[in-house]
Amino acid sequence: MLKKSIHETAFGTDGWFSFDPDDAGLIEAVYKRTIREGEEKLMLAVLENAVEYFQKYLLARKPSGNQLFREAEEWFLDKDSESLYSFENICDTLGFHPDHIWKGLMVWKDAKLTLGSVEAQIAGRPKLARNRVKQTSVRLSKTA
Repeated sequence: MLKKSIHETAFGTDGWFSFDPDDAGLIEAVYKRTIREGEEKLMLAVLENAVEYFQKYLLARKPSGNQLFREAEEWFLDKDSESLYSFENICDTLGFHPDHIWKGLMVWKDAKLTLGSVEAQIAGRPKLARNRVKQTSVRLSKTA
């Protein structure tokens, strides 16, 4: 149905252009490529969103943030999904290596958890009182 409407619209003389009916295959190929680019953009957006949630909510304290992190992590780990928008399918479509991305996320996670635990230790230390040493003014008398 969509092909037919595009075909009829493109060949009409009321529009911006008209072309030879022999070029219909070329137009369909361009149209399919446009859809393909749109699908790839959507896949990239899904991947970016998952990475963002993984990184943003790793150390989340709220249950909603923890849930978003777990869902992103599970999505990355799901190896058996045949879904069009599974992590591995998106990586295959976009030409990325899923294991490389996953290892990079794990290195980042370990570094962030280590840094987070160091920051927690520092935050847990009692703060030293900062006492200012008041300078006393020393006056030398001229009588000596």
